[in-house]
Amino acid sequence: MRPTGGPGAPRRAPDASGPAATAPDPPPARPPATPPATAPPGTDPSASTGTGPSTDAGTSAGTSTGTGTSAGTGTATGAAGAAAAPGVETASDVETEGGATPRERRSADARALTQVLFAELSGLEPGTPEHARVRTALIEANLPLVRYAAARFRSRNEPIEDVIQVGTIGLINAIDRFDPHRGVQFPTFAMPTVVGEIKRYFRDNVRTVHVPRRLHELWVQVSGATEDLTVLHGRSPTTAEIAARLGIGEDEVLACIEAGRSYHATSLEAAQEGDGLPGLLDRLGYEDPALAGVEHRDLVRHLLVQLPEREQRILLLRYYSNLTQSQISAELGVSQMHVSRLLSRSFARLRSANRIEP
Repeated sequence: MRPTGGPGAPRRAPDASGPAATAPDPPPARPPATPPATAPPGTDPSASTGTGPSTDAGTSAGTSTGTGTSAGTGTATGAAGAAAAPGVETASDVETEGGATPRERRSADARALTQVLFAELSGLEPGTPEHARVRTALIEANLPLVRYAAARFRSRNEPIEDVIQVGTIGLINAIDRFDPHRGVQFPTFAMPTVVGEIKRYFRDNVRTVHVPRRLHELWVQVSGATEDLTVLHGRSPTTAEIAARLGIGEDEVLACIEAGRSYHATSLEAAQEGDGLPGLLDRLGYEDPALAGVEHRDLVRHLLVQLPEREQRILLLRYYSNLTQSQISAELGVSQMHVSRLLSRSFARLRSANRIEP
């Protein structure tokens, strides 16, 4: 018997107890295939007869043939869609619920975990093992914030690991000072502290030659004005143009430029790379003609303090002011012969006090 009810009605499976080789009567001409009709709300798709182990016109179980619609077709289609080929990225891998990316979800999870940990930390006594454990968990949960802040300083000639360590110190200080009852998100509170700690490290520890803080801050303004004027004029600006732009003197601009180059000191003995020239010490150094008299002047200064004040003055007038004995006698109101005797006595005292062989 052929099933009645039109093309959309399901076929009745033949009796399984019948001969397996007997095929049913050939079906009549079928209309063009139409998409399977969706089951009306409130109906059970499993009521279709295509889900059993029966066969229909020699097809395998669970597969709909002809114009009939079975639950097996929907099930097989869903399974094929769910079992995607390995290595194929699906939409669920790119976006999570609500359209959030995995990075945004991790950030939201970190914020939620931070709030829970701060709520737990506020009820613990400082110095206890539990307080130290929760504090350590807070530090580890917010290390990505430190790495994000440290990435802004990658252009500096400093290892990024050192910058992250300095930023972690700022993170610890922010955790110790943070008050969760003020209604401020912890990343908003901690970021200025972390960045400030890193900038302080570059200001105080990286520079070989330390410069005043005001000069260092002014160097930042000079650098910005130099870039703006370069774009405006299409050339490197002059010192006068930079000074007029910032409203400062040209000497201050030159001092800022020199301060900006003082991150590292160059060895005087290091050879110049590329040009093959000797070091700065060999090119800039020269023999000082007065170097040999340094020891003698130091010795004379030590011996002069042992003479009376009048004899010290006579020696200074004779050998430092280059006055003659007659001029010295007129200056002091004594005879030239007396000046000569005082000079001779002073020389004798100096020679006797000098224990160094000539």
